[in-house]
Amino acid sequence: MFCDTHCHLFKEYYEDLNDILKKASLNQVNRMINAGCDLKSNQEVLETLKYNEVYGALGIHPEDVLNYKEEDIKFIEENLKCKKVVAIGEIGLDYHYGKETREEQIKLFECQLALAEKYHMPVVVHSREATEDTIELLKKYNVKGVIHSFSGSLEVANIYIKMGFLLGINGVITFKNCRLKEVINNIDVHNLVLETDSPYLTPVPFRGEKNDPSKILNIAEFICEIKNIDKKELAKITNENINRIFDI
Repeated sequence: MFCDTHCHLFKEYYEDLNDILKKASLNQVNRMINAGCDLKSNQEVLETLKYNEVYGALGIHPEDVLNYKEEDIKFIEENLKCKKVVAIGEIGLDYHYGKETREEQIKLFECQLALAEKYHMPVVVHSREATEDTIELLKKYNVKGVIHSFSGSLEVANIYIKMGFLLGINGVITFKNCRLKEVINNIDVHNLVLETDSPYLTPVPFRGEKNDPSKILNIAEFICEIKNIDKKELAKITNENINRIFDI
């Protein structure tokens, strides 16, 4: 059985979460980490923890940097004691659309990294067109975790791995002309975890459809071809990887 280490299981995307969980189970996915992005989604993450299969990550996404309030950070801190909250995330930096808010993003990111260090929590890191700043900020704090939706070079991958981070691999790796295939071919699977980023980044051959955690199986099969290993071995290794970082 596999784990989807990063998805967004919210009402705005899915009408019936029971159906999504059943579909995941039928496709060899029995655990998933539901990642928050703002106060509303963090509250919803906590609601979904009633399901045995679902764990949670609480965080403020960099795209919400101009909207969040200090109370939202306090909400995260107050709920880290919940046993099924296993990480602070999705947090990080995104300069693709918001480089003009760079300083504000860095402040928000550091605030949440400090929380993770204080409470010994792993982090789930979003980094888009901000690799240099992301690496420098992570070096300032004693934290470990996952680089969500990794799509960088082999050089950058090795930097993160040396720092103790796992790389989150999702449906992007199945896209035509994706250079990530070459990178993953040169990385030991002991440094990888699987994720869907549902409802986004649906893998081939389902592109154009809404993504869901069951599609982990398609991503796993694709990686098995690249690494020339069977699914049982990939499931065993990635679950061991997850257990090194997350308390699930």
